[in-house]
Amino acid sequence: MNPWAQNYDPFGNPVVSTIVAAVPVVVVLGAIAILHLRTHVAALLGLTLALGLAIGTNGMPGDAAAATALYGAAFGLFPIGWIILNVMFLYQLTVDRGLFDVLRDSLARVAPDARVQLILIAFAFGSFLEGMAGFGAPVAITAAILIQLGFKPLHASGLALIANTAPVAFGSLGIPITTLEQVTGLDVRQVSAMVGRQLPIFSVMIPFWLVVTFAGWRGLGDVWPAALTAGLAFAVPQFLVSNLHGPWLVDIVAGGCAIASTVLLLRVWRPRRMMLLGEDGELRVVASGEVVGLQIEAPAPGAVRRAWMPWIILTAFILTWGLPQTKSALDQIHSPKFSVPRLHQRVQRMPPVAPVGAAPEAAEFKLNSLSATGTGILAAALLAGLVMGCGPKAMLCTYARTIWRVRWSLLTIAAMLALGNVTKYSGTDATLGLALARTGWLYPFFGTLLGWLGVALTGSDTASNVLFGSLQRITSEQLGISPVLMGAANSSGGVMGKMVDAQSIVVASTATNWYGHEGAILRFVFWHSLALAGLLGLLVFLQAYSPPFTGMVVR
Repeated sequence: MNPWAQNYDPFGNPVVSTIVAAVPVVVVLGAIAILHLRTHVAALLGLTLALGLAIGTNGMPGDAAAATALYGAAFGLFPIGWIILNVMFLYQLTVDRGLFDVLRDSLARVAPDARVQLILIAFAFGSFLEGMAGFGAPVAITAAILIQLGFKPLHASGLALIANTAPVAFGSLGIPITTLEQVTGLDVRQVSAMVGRQLPIFSVMIPFWLVVTFAGWRGLGDVWPAALTAGLAFAVPQFLVSNLHGPWLVDIVAGGCAIASTVLLLRVWRPRRMMLLGEDGELRVVASGEVVGLQIEAPAPGAVRRAWMPWIILTAFILTWGLPQTKSALDQIHSPKFSVPRLHQRVQRMPPVAPVGAAPEAAEFKLNSLSATGTGILAAALLAGLVMGCGPKAMLCTYARTIWRVRWSLLTIAAMLALGNVTKYSGTDATLGLALARTGWLYPFFGTLLGWLGVALTGSDTASNVLFGSLQRITSEQLGISPVLMGAANSSGGVMGKMVDAQSIVVASTATNWYGHEGAILRFVFWHSLALAGLLGLLVFLQAYSPPFTGMVVR
């Protein structure tokens, strides 16, 4: 059977084709943010429209379109949904045993100021987790901690999403960068170094951005030393490791440095005025000297150790599970790979999106049930449950309740990944990408936004690099721009789209027990996402054309 060739201009008019290709995405975002539809309903509506356009407009065979949707839904449930389910299971175990309250109180004593809590937990700890897991796990964990510290659901969700930006390009032991190498043939160390000359600037900015978003510019005045310490402690190792070593350990090293530096600072420094969160989530400002009298009784050291033990176990398991040696050993035990019927090598990407003579698109589902990050999280949760004194029956009941709690979230993630897959295999994603690629000398700016668009559509920096990596290389070479610069820009720009993709928003709403309010979260983070993407696009534009920024480009 000859592969079906994608058509990027089905109407014979690039403007009309681009507008029609954007319809499913616009409808999903509008349904969530404006019509306030439940997210799973909006996702299913967008998926229906995408399938209709793929078959009716682009001419994709119906059986291939259906297989594409099922393939995306399966990937949404495994590995992504598998991670979220098991993270929430561990969280629920700690809540049931009363240990999350102890964890909250211990964090409140180390960093009683709400602004510092954001810096330490959402930014530093979240970045460390991103280096090991990714796929929504850092947002789920940090948002759950913030909600227990007293943050309102909107702030816990939105600020956890904003914080989960700078580390994403190097997440999951550098998978987005290594995947870009596989797709484009660009040298992985060169791309890593280039990303490491773009994102550190924003890594310094993000802690300040978080505080200003939460407490305003006046609120920043008291805690700027903590923001600067965490930002620099993350950005400097991010630059050094990405340039001298590669993409694999960047977030783990940088995130660990940010955590350690912030905690050490708090031993010798406190804000002059403290912002404390009340039980109603409202802020109150007190002088630093008054905080001692307001503090609750310190938890016993043994209780604090027990409260932290599940998360220490989780960190150890995720780190071990993420090692290439561990993954390889577990994959040898069980990791079947299935070619998706009626889709594998059935779709042919065409120039200029893919090189002439490119192989048909592969569609293989890898059931790496043992080496998957979610399985490592489940193993950590089971061990932590035993350490906490939970019996098998109690853990089984908690797991069942967790599945029921996240059921709509799993449906939404499955539907959104199905939608992303349909746009990829039908070619509508490329139609949108080509519209940005036609911007000529402005391409470095809009090419960066192409990475943002890719993550907003798919929910993954890795998937965005798969979608648009080849297009970035081909277009940049045609325009005489460094392909390494634009390959890196696709990944760097993508991190700013992470906070607006439906998958991440659903993860945040689930972790904060605020499912059904995704429209509010989207409205909260959207302009932050667009502003940061625009600033990054401006930096890439300067790196392409304007000395001395051109000296930053890897040669």
